[in-house]
Amino acid sequence: MLLKTEKELSDNSRNNWNRAVSAAEIRNFGYAVTLLQAVLKEAPEFLEARKLLRRSEINLTKGKKNFFGGLSTLALKGPQLLKKGEPMAALELAEKSLESDPFNSTANHLLKDAAMALGQFETAVFALQTLIEGDPKDTKVLSELGELYFGHGDADKALAIFNKVLEISPNDMLANKRAKDAAAANTMKAGGWDTAKDYRDLIKNKDEAIAMEQKNRVVKDDQSIDALLVELHEEAQLHPESIDIARQIAALYEQREDFANAMAWFNYASELAKGSDGWLLRKVADMQLKQVDQAIQARQEWLAQAGDAHEESQRVRDELKELLKQKNESLLDEARKRVERNPTDLLFRFELGEQLMDNGQFTEAIPELQKARQNPNVRLRAMSLLGRCYVGKGMLDLAVKQFTDAASEILAMDAVKKDLLYQLGRLHEQMGHKDQALACYKEIYEVDYGYEDVAARVESSYAG
Repeated sequence: MLLKTEKELSDNSRNNWNRAVSAAEIRNFGYAVTLLQAVLKEAPEFLEARKLLRRSEINLTKGKKNFFGGLSTLALKGPQLLKKGEPMAALELAEKSLESDPFNSTANHLLKDAAMALGQFETAVFALQTLIEGDPKDTKVLSELGELYFGHGDADKALAIFNKVLEISPNDMLANKRAKDAAAANTMKAGGWDTAKDYRDLIKNKDEAIAMEQKNRVVKDDQSIDALLVELHEEAQLHPESIDIARQIAALYEQREDFANAMAWFNYASELAKGSDGWLLRKVADMQLKQVDQAIQARQEWLAQAGDAHEESQRVRDELKELLKQKNESLLDEARKRVERNPTDLLFRFELGEQLMDNGQFTEAIPELQKARQNPNVRLRAMSLLGRCYVGKGMLDLAVKQFTDAASEILAMDAVKKDLLYQLGRLHEQMGHKDQALACYKEIYEVDYGYEDVAARVESSYAG
């Protein structure tokens, strides 16, 4: 079912549409809603009316949820209507619920499903976009929109959506895979691969076809990598705007552990993508860090062999110290950038707090870790780091409370609880609370005799 334009409306619907636009302009949203509902009853394919209707409803409700909108009925009746082959009735049912709760998930998903059944792809997209407007960090809905675009053949928009998912949740493996799929689809479309019967229609020369097959295989030896790099560099000169070629070159350099060249090519690919590809941005940062790690390892190995007597040892130790400092600063800088891009992501807040604490910036770390406690996935680790920050600032009583609270939330005596109790015991010792310290050590001793030095501490308390 194709969408309708204003010109295709009946005279009555066009008059109602014009009056609705005027009503919305003077913020008479209630009247606009009434008029737009009438327009959509006659012309459900007129998406512009649906968009203005939703905007008017959002303004009327101020985005507040309605918990008494008959959503249980909606959840039951909507799928039944679709199953019976009545998508128009399902669409109207969804709209009825959206009037009082425009950001409702159940109603918008019903609208999407009904629209797809009616062949109204743009309306289905709009339903998911409405949910994203209500919660821009909802990666589940974002991924759903990406899949919708990808299934419709719009790989470019799908890639942008999956990259947005990765900005919010960098460890989302499925989004990472789908972003790569979308990027590959873009490349194929640009090269005409989507219309060819097979790749040999595009590569007439058999030797070229074989070479292309080889490029897509996992390459393990340096000689093969060098041969492919020569070919890909030639292709990059012929197609300097190809993100895919730049990405392939970067990946080969990474495989060879030539991180400097890998970073340069990942950075080039990122520039071609105008900084919109979150995966490429992360790869640039990863390559920079790997270069530092490589330099650190080389100096550590040299010092292990040369020992302290060598005349160059002090210089190498100084370089190692500077590189370790550079690595910490790089990790901290990257953590800050992630928080700047995603200020509401509590996992990124935790990572920033952790880096700040590792760099001895306890005052700056505390507010980040306090926010991170709200994320149940990192809550206990955040509390543990908070305790360490308080210790670093000499606020021992607050540290005791953090460690005690965190330990009390863990029922099983796992590695995390043992670490918390051990830190708490050492802290009590530092404060002169011998009995409390011993109580912490005994809890560990009862389940893990070999943990750190708890056995010696507990047993020595009986010797006296």
